[in-house]
Amino acid sequence: MSINLNEPAVELRESRLRTLTGYEGDAAHLLSKNDFPNRERSFTQCGSCSADQVMNLFTQIQDAAVVEHGPAGCAADIPYRNATFRLGNRRMGYPVHNVKYINTNLDEKDTIYGGGAKLEKAIREAKRRFSPKAIFVTTTCASAIIGDDVPGICDELEEELGIPVVATLCEGFRTNIWATGFDSSNHSILRKIVKPARQKQPDLINVISFQHRFLFESVFKQLGLRPNHIVPLSTIEHISEAAATVQYCESLGSYLAAGLEQHFGVPEVKAPAPFGIKASDEMLREIGRMFHKEAEVEKVITSEKEKIAKDLERLRSKLTGKRAFIAAGGPLAYNIIALVKDLGMDVAGTCIWHHDQKFDNDDERLNFLKFDLKHYGNFHIGVCNKQAFEVANAINKHKPDIAISRHITTVWAAKLGIPSIFAGNEPTEMLYDGLIRFGQTIDDAISNPAYIKNVAKHSKLPYTDWWLEQNTYSFLRGEKNV
Repeated sequence: MSINLNEPAVELRESRLRTLTGYEGDAAHLLSKNDFPNRERSFTQCGSCSADQVMNLFTQIQDAAVVEHGPAGCAADIPYRNATFRLGNRRMGYPVHNVKYINTNLDEKDTIYGGGAKLEKAIREAKRRFSPKAIFVTTTCASAIIGDDVPGICDELEEELGIPVVATLCEGFRTNIWATGFDSSNHSILRKIVKPARQKQPDLINVISFQHRFLFESVFKQLGLRPNHIVPLSTIEHISEAAATVQYCESLGSYLAAGLEQHFGVPEVKAPAPFGIKASDEMLREIGRMFHKEAEVEKVITSEKEKIAKDLERLRSKLTGKRAFIAAGGPLAYNIIALVKDLGMDVAGTCIWHHDQKFDNDDERLNFLKFDLKHYGNFHIGVCNKQAFEVANAINKHKPDIAISRHITTVWAAKLGIPSIFAGNEPTEMLYDGLIRFGQTIDDAISNPAYIKNVAKHSKLPYTDWWLEQNTYSFLRGEKNV
């Protein structure tokens, strides 16, 4: 699939990847073709803004500044992002400092007369205050409705200031897929920041991640490879000089990995993310093939499996037959299914935030749903776009032994008396030792239910029996009525 870097706006996932936010059925049926129509909802309780994902990435880049062209309310999450950035720098051993961020503070008057002058002032102030190597200018619903020429203003000031000033068109109403925000960020990086490699570094491998350097560190060290972690908590000076790119989440890194391959000659590692034993084997073997280190990889695989053998046997003896409910984004949810299956558990049900029917690099080796079906068998899928009312309904119906969630709070399971764990931005479940960490976390949660039972005893769900007794996806329109 060709990635077009000539336009300032990224092609939306709805058209580019035929992404679904509404589906109910089994995995094999979903995989049988790549042109299912999206089933819209007649009722939606909540949603996520794609601009949030843009800010999640841009505010975490070490040497760039962000100008958000919108009302002050759009800055509400900045204290959280600042705390995340400071904590991440501390964990990585980098100097601890604040995010470099300015909001243009659009008001009612600006919605009538335009906010271009405020934007120009804010960009110049960002240059004066932070001396960044690049400035990312992000749009919001308000600035898009006004119709300010953000790309034009950025192009003019780029020439004046002598650094990249990059317009990122990411207003929330542009897309129904929150993960498009990652694509918008990476589109801007590919368009204006990444430069052709001056010299390739044959032992350097890009790792598209959030802030979990240590997870790949030990394996790469054994293989004589150096990870270049992008984008959060990093600079991106050497991104095109790497010999390959690996990622842990298709939602986060699919577009950037494909763009680096298509426009800068950095091949993506075509293998499933390393969640579970089989996927870890496949990814490491593909890395070995690409770097001509096949023998070294086999030694690493054997060694890592030997290290976890006793713990894996112990966990399987305790968890086999236990039932897990999974609520997470499409790629990670499929990754978690592999993990629970490797631990001997069963999948009670799923709520997937979205499902991509195509892939940016158009390679079936990146299709983790297909990988799951091949190695672990068929299962039921519900695509629910982070709708809490559907998640609570599904957990109540399935009554699993454990609920595993990401991007949505575990409180819904807790109020039902179901032990639950949260899969955060540091996916410590990766690779062989990650399977053990994940299994131990599940075992701890299941073995110590007293707190959760007490929470359920003294709390109440906001949903009535009328809703909890209905089909989880009763608000999805039929395929013929889309």
